[in-house]
Amino acid sequence: MTESAPRSIPTRRSSVMLWILIAIVAAAAGVVVANFVLKPKQASEHAVETLFQAKLPDPAGSELDLSKFRGKTLVVNFWAPWCGPCVEEMPELTALHAEYVPRNVEFVGIGIDSASNIQEFLKKTPVQYPLAVAGFAGTELAKSFGNAQGGLPYTVVISPDGTVKFRKMGRVHADELRKELPGA
Repeated sequence: MTESAPRSIPTRRSSVMLWILIAIVAAAAGVVVANFVLKPKQASEHAVETLFQAKLPDPAGSELDLSKFRGKTLVVNFWAPWCGPCVEEMPELTALHAEYVPRNVEFVGIGIDSASNIQEFLKKTPVQYPLAVAGFAGTELAKSFGNAQGGLPYTVVISPDGTVKFRKMGRVHADELRKELPGA
């Protein structure tokens, strides 16, 4: 009769493998949290500071110093004249701008095109809030605010303390922005 050996070694190996697996999963979870929870906040803070340090030309070629918007609620709309949804939302953004300026809210459009194309667009569609011409480099600024796809339009609302409180890819509507903007 043969005696069977105790099964403690395979059981011990299974326990060790289970703990190694748990450690790997925990490490992976830590990486995910660091990249998708913590970094976006730091990236947003960096993006806001980069925006406020920028001095971009307006469509007429004058310098638009974006630091003058610091301390206000700021709606930043990345757009282009060739973007259908961008064109659709501009009259609504113009109306909201007029409504919210007395509440320390400012709007700025960052055009992802040439100054001449934006000037031609403005002949057909008047816009009453400040516009900056960033060219295609503006897509990098939009990406720093979380627009990974680089699509347009892309709208961001920044609170007076510099916190990004709203982001939207695609056409934004007045009711969406009103929820994020200060009341009367």
